[in-house]
Amino acid sequence: MDSLKLEIVTPHGLVFSGEADEVTVAGTEGEFGVLPGHAPLMATLKIGILVAKTGGKQQYFFVNSGYAEAGPDKVLIMADSAERAEDISLERALAARQRAEERLKKQENVDFARAESALERATSRIQIAERHVAK
Repeated sequence: MDSLKLEIVTPHGLVFSGEADEVTVAGTEGEFGVLPGHAPLMATLKIGILVAKTGGKQQYFFVNSGYAEAGPDKVLIMADSAERAEDISLERALAARQRAEERLKKQENVDFARAESALERATSRIQIAERHVAK
């Protein structure tokens, strides 16, 4: 086995289907990587970055929580939402981060858990967008 089949799906449909030599994703218990021949694994995912490496190239994706199922020849990501790096708007992510930071500064009538999640999503999208633009 030289590569893995990677599929990223959301309730809105398939985001990506292709081959990868290695997949790295943010799990709730920490970041983990999957190589061909991996033992079967189920894991919960947190908001973060997924990196699919193929040859010398890396593809970046934003993943908004969900589950990963990995095996010797396939990685299935079932996420609440996911985006390819090239589909992320840096300007929108920067604006979302600013809105979340402003909400967190308020002391009353704020759902802090939602505001922190929004901040985490925006920060991950910014990191991915900046890496994609840097290429």
